[in-house]
Order: sequence, then structure tokens, then C-alpha cells
Amino acid sequence: MSDSQNPTRRHKALPKAEILIEALPWLTRHNGKTVVIKFGGNAMIDDELKAAFAQDVVFLRQAGLKPVVVHGGGPQISAALDRHGIVSEFKAGLRVTTEDAMDVVRMVLAGQVQRELVGLLNQHGPLAVGLTGEDAHTITATKHQPVIAGEQVDIGRVGEITAIDTGAIQALLEDGRIPVISSIARSQDDGHVYNVNADTAAAALAAALGAETLMVLTDVEGLYEDWPNSDEVISRLTASQLEKLLPELSSGMVPKMEGCLHAVRNGVTTARVIDGRVQHSILLEIFTDEGIGTMVVPDGQGDR
Repeated sequence: MSDSQNPTRRHKALPKAEILIEALPWLTRHNGKTVVIKFGGNAMIDDELKAAFAQDVVFLRQAGLKPVVVHGGGPQISAALDRHGIVSEFKAGLRVTTEDAMDVVRMVLAGQVQRELVGLLNQHGPLAVGLTGEDAHTITATKHQPVIAGEQVDIGRVGEITAIDTGAIQALLEDGRIPVISSIARSQDDGHVYNVNADTAAAALAAALGAETLMVLTDVEGLYEDWPNSDEVISRLTASQLEKLLPELSSGMVPKMEGCLHAVRNGVTTARVIDGRVQHSILLEIFTDEGIGTMVVPDGQGDR
């Protein structure tokens, strides 16, 4: 009997077809839309997760979306600073960045993390192009001095974003490329280069690009409803609901959720925090009915 006459063999592929059909409405909805993805957490240091991340981003591009990747590099920066004998210090959840530390930060982000990520993406074709926030004035920043215990504190070369210029990114997207952006920026006030929080940078870029979605990879399943008393993940909440929760969040989640709030209040349709420890978490979140993380929407927006 030939394969065409054997219904058992013919039907083995049906689950794959069902998965593709489930993705169809989401493919239709997101086609042609810009998606900004903040790459971070364990996904940055686990080889299998890095490879899966690259596959997901290329899949988005080949499926008709316009992915933009923004990355930091906390673990890699800490390791490099250790090798250079520079102590890592944090204040108000931000890395104290001396001039010597800034040289290392710049080298690691633009010369190590970005190059590796561009290389992984380009295994699938000549798609990815690396930029830093310095390039073409993509991100402009000024010196950030957080207030701790009622006083402004100098934490060195840490920047607060003052302007975004999307011209270089838009040109790359129009050419079918995948921009990969390191979260460093130059100040037009003093000419110095600053280390910028990657979550904040991704949110600012998503808003400036008019992105449909901001996706933030992290090392938790999403935003927990009552952590640490419960591991129940909030699947969806509005901007106002998130704003009320911000004071109760752990320090690590604050910049991520503040970024999501900024994005949806500045024109981004959805912001999502997803578990970067799960292979293909991006595809599971954006192309399935349930999704796997926490989605933030503007006030008044309908259900998922």
C-alpha cells in the first residue's frame, strides 16, 4: 500500500497542522508590525536558550513581523569587571559605573554580547545588524543621579534617556534586517558615553517606533499575583492596575514593569513579560491562544 492509501501514516502530521492553524489569526494580526524584544536573563548565558531565541526572532521576521532586539549584559559585564579587578557595586538597583567600568561595559556590550547575538541570528541568513545607542544618535542620554534616602547620589556613567532617533532602525527594518541594539548612549551635553538600563531602553524604543508589542525576557514566569505567598502568574492587566502594583514589586522587576507601563501609555498595543528560561517562549507567547507570560494593555483595551 502506498503512503497516499495509508490513513495512519497520513494523519501523523495532523498535530503539526493544528499548531499552525492555531497560529494563523496571530500571524494575520501581527503581520507587518514591529516587535521590540528585550533580551536578558538566563537566555543570555545558556547556549541552548540563546540558539532558541535566535530561531524565534528569525521566525518572526520570516513570518512577516519586524523584530528589533535590545540587549544589556549584566552577567557578562560583572564577569569582565572581575577580570579587570573592578568591584561591582549597585545603588538603587543600578550598577555604579566609573569611567574605567564604562570602558569595560562598552567593550562587553558592543564587542561581545552584541557580536555573539548577531552571529547567532545570521546563522539563518544575512539578517542581523548590530548598533549601539551611540550610532546615529539612536539613544541620547544625560547623567542619571538617583535619589536615595532623600539625597541625589552620583553613580557615575549611568544614563537617563532624553531622546530617541529611530532613523537608522527604520532604515534597517525597511531593508528587511533585524537591528540588534546595545543599551549604551552618548550625551549631547557633556559628550560622555553612558550605560543605560536595557529594560528602559527597550521600552523607549518601542514607544518611539510605534511598535505593536514590547516583549521582555526575564527569569520568572511573569508577574506574580501575590509573591512570595503565591506563584500564580497574572496573565493580563491594564496600565492602571500595573501602576497600583509597582510599589509592591521586587527591585529586579521594577524597571521591567515600569518599561511596560511606559510603552503601553505611549502607543504600544501590548507589553509582555515572559519567561526566557523556556525554549521558544517568544513564539509560545505571541502565536498561541493562552500565551505564557504577563501581558500589559492600555486602559480600556479588550481581552487577549
